[in-house]
Amino acid sequence: MTYYRSRDARMEESRESAGADFYARVYEAERPELFFKSTAHRVVGQRGQVRLRADSRWNVPEPELVLAVSAAGRIFGVTVGNDMSSRDIEGENPLYLPQAKVYDGSCALGPGIVLGDVPPAETAIRLEIGRGGAVVFAGETTLSQLKRRPTELVGFLFRDQTFPSGAFLMTGTGIVPALISRCERATRSASRSPASGSSSIRWQRDDGGDQP
Repeated sequence: MTYYRSRDARMEESRESAGADFYARVYEAERPELFFKSTAHRVVGQRGQVRLRADSRWNVPEPELVLAVSAAGRIFGVTVGNDMSSRDIEGENPLYLPQAKVYDGSCALGPGIVLGDVPPAETAIRLEIGRGGAVVFAGETTLSQLKRRPTELVGFLFRDQTFPSGAFLMTGTGIVPALISRCERATRSASRSPASGSSSIRWQRDDGGDQP
């Protein structure tokens, strides 16, 4: 939870389960929230199909700046990512976060890595959700809304951990779509950052079929 908007949204969705204070505290703490997202075989590439959990009523894409980090803990590039989340499952109880975040096809990366430093703070990240040829949601944020510095996140990630092949670190989302629980066959989500290109993916239900 690294963006101001993400903090507010997760506090609101967790209010009934008394989890709002939990998120407020971790947001202000020195130690950031970090969690495991995906192994390689669960990651979806450019124009691939991410999945929606069949036992969730509120599945959302979360467009994020992704840091490409070497085995030595050095940021050598960036890309764009999609951290699919089941908001209702996490909102029911914060301890359900692994189930809300980690499942087959819940992560997308690409289309490529832009080598170099982290983009400037004014860099925008945009999200559009299309259905039947019409845009049903559009949102935008900038990297200036990040509470944590990318190097700070990497520093905590590499504390007492090694990554022999390096790692991709998703930096959190500042765009929270409204409740869109049922998706037609043609539903697509497109996220874009001028610094790292665009990614277009299709949503698919967790039981193997497209969301009806």
